[in-house]
Amino acid sequence: MDERIFDNFPEGGLIKTVDEPNGELSAEQKSHLNRRGNMLYNGGDVETARRIFQTTGYSDGLIRVGESYLEAGKPIDALKMFKLSHDQARSAELVERAAMAIRKMLDEKEKE
Repeated sequence: MDERIFDNFPEGGLIKTVDEPNGELSAEQKSHLNRRGNMLYNGGDVETARRIFQTTGYSDGLIRVGESYLEAGKPIDALKMFKLSHDQARSAELVERAAMAIRKMLDEKEKE
């Protein structure tokens, strides 16, 4: 395989993880928004909850959204949530699973 293909990838990889929490929110505002996000998440509005959790940087909420994405068969979206929540273990597990899948595909291609 030609390794130069990876030279075209952005330095941080293929997943945008620069979403930073809003630093202008007070602790009280974050707490209020996180409670609202939890209510929305529990009510099934995962996408609105995700936007709130990304705004506040609420890692527990981002992890729950990531788990929801995994259950829905969206591993790339789940990986982004795990990266944003700084959950190294879950992120590493998904990256390893992706690497194994790619390795399997390459092995099958070589057998052809």
